[in-house]
Amino acid sequence: MSYSESFNEVLNCIPVADETEIQWGKLEKTQLGSLLRDMSKIQQNPEHHAEGDVYCHTKCVCEELIKLPDYRESSEEDKVVLFLSALLHDIGKIKCTKIEDGKIVAPGHASKSALMAREILWRDFGLCGSEEKQQLRESICFLIKYHSFPPHIIKEKNPEYKIFRVASAGRLAKGFNLKKLCILGDADVLGRECYDKEDYLERNEYCKMIAEELGCFENPYSFRNEFSQRAYFLKKTTWRDQEIFNDTWGRVIMLSGLPGTGKDTWISENYPDLPMVSLDEIRKQLKVLPTDNQGKVISVAQETVKEYLRNKKPFVWNATDITEATRGKWISLFEQYGAGVEVVFLETEWEEQLRRNANRKDVVPSGKIEDMLSKLEIPQPFESEKVRWEIT
Repeated sequence: MSYSESFNEVLNCIPVADETEIQWGKLEKTQLGSLLRDMSKIQQNPEHHAEGDVYCHTKCVCEELIKLPDYRESSEEDKVVLFLSALLHDIGKIKCTKIEDGKIVAPGHASKSALMAREILWRDFGLCGSEEKQQLRESICFLIKYHSFPPHIIKEKNPEYKIFRVASAGRLAKGFNLKKLCILGDADVLGRECYDKEDYLERNEYCKMIAEELGCFENPYSFRNEFSQRAYFLKKTTWRDQEIFNDTWGRVIMLSGLPGTGKDTWISENYPDLPMVSLDEIRKQLKVLPTDNQGKVISVAQETVKEYLRNKKPFVWNATDITEATRGKWISLFEQYGAGVEVVFLETEWEEQLRRNANRKDVVPSGKIEDMLSKLEIPQPFESEKVRWEIT
């Protein structure tokens, strides 16, 4: 795999051979240097992080990670995924840290860290536009997104459901699984100075035990079929091995992706005979700019899709749909009318994406695309009956 020069500089600092050390001095001189310096300025609650600032904690986590037998026994590719996940797992604290009731807190930092990591890996290091780069990037991002999950599963009323949901990410991000997540979780705890370290390690062990018993520690759980999996995640059944009768009348194809990824071309090549509902086209018809109030656009879109749904007519939904929440609202509507939903996420190389956008009739400002990238949440398997990622 050919990586950018900037990413290769980072890779050269990662200890993938036994008995090698982390090249912190070299790492601080890479393109990640400014980010690491920002981390060093963020203080943490001494009750849970007596070791010091976020960068200090991160260094401790990485040092503990490379000592773990599971890390040492991993493949070189898995070591890269694990190390970069540990290195970037708390970068969200740069933006999330605040004072509440006299204490330092960083609510939502895991999800924010994943968003920031995706943006950096995608835009600054070129990890996009090919299946291999996409797999590496998303395996790292999902580990970061869920890094706080293992020690907290013990508090869940339905731990089985949550474990299956998180483990499902490995169906698309092949380098992600609960085993790696627990390795990262152990390193995260060992890299802290706190009074409850042993308690957290025991919680991690509980997560491992449950995942192994459920058969999804190293691979996603195998439901009877995609429809049965969807029914389970919608909580229409609590029996994970039940094969649910598929009573959908047809499928809605929902696209997801940044501007310039070639959604219109992809539709014409893959579903030329299906009607398309496009928010961009509706804006043009109504003469509404993307920066204007979108109420009328959404209203027209809803009425259009409801007509197709009432008539049980499959169609393609063409919009950016870059967040789970946005996709969820439309998927819920489609499913209420008895349709099955297939989400297709499209991506291309960053420079190619910008070039395609520049050649569009309605150019989206590059700053807007960068803002969208910073908010991009890749579709996960639990979101609909079928989810796939494609390179354009």
